[in-house]
Amino acid sequence: MEHRAPLPASNVAFAFDKKARKALLPYRETAPVKAIDWFSQVGDQTQMRLLAGAVLALGLVRRDVRMMEAGARMLAAHELATVAKTWVKDRVIRSRPRSAKKGRQLPRKGHDTSKEKSSFPSGHAAGAMAAGRAFAAAYPEHAVAAQAAAGAVGLGRIPACAHYPSDVAAGAAIGAGASAVVTGAWRVAARGLAWWAARR
Repeated sequence: MEHRAPLPASNVAFAFDKKARKALLPYRETAPVKAIDWFSQVGDQTQMRLLAGAVLALGLVRRDVRMMEAGARMLAAHELATVAKTWVKDRVIRSRPRSAKKGRQLPRKGHDTSKEKSSFPSGHAAGAMAAGRAFAAAYPEHAVAAQAAAGAVGLGRIPACAHYPSDVAAGAAIGAGASAVVTGAWRVAARGLAWWAARR
């Protein structure tokens, strides 16, 4: 059951969401937008897990410790981001831009797991940003490319009206936070292992 009280948030961001929806809605079925939407599907949970798993598997085959680390960190960050965005989705109702009716475009407190009522936040943006930043932590020389690719995946959800810009921004923030937690935990674990090895 929906609750009508909107969540506290920036009126400026929601005003931009409204303008973006109005501008993009007529073009959501065009070929270029469909192509962008197809690309953005790489941010879905299955695809991201396959990508991270492939990096880990390739590292194992090549006996490349840094590549194995990148894959493991990507998987961990993605799973943490998935848990976090699911927690938020379970407590927020927001109709997707493509199906939102007048007066139902703002996020509201409540519980509704149906696909068309779970726009906030973007899971694709969360997962892609988490994995991208985790990869960048292991390969800082490729940080710009990794994070740009993650950002492109998230932004690709907007033209087809699958998400509002603020949904994507919130998802990206969740993904960045998840990656930061994994990076911190990884460093603590590495120091602990180094200390243990030095005492043997």
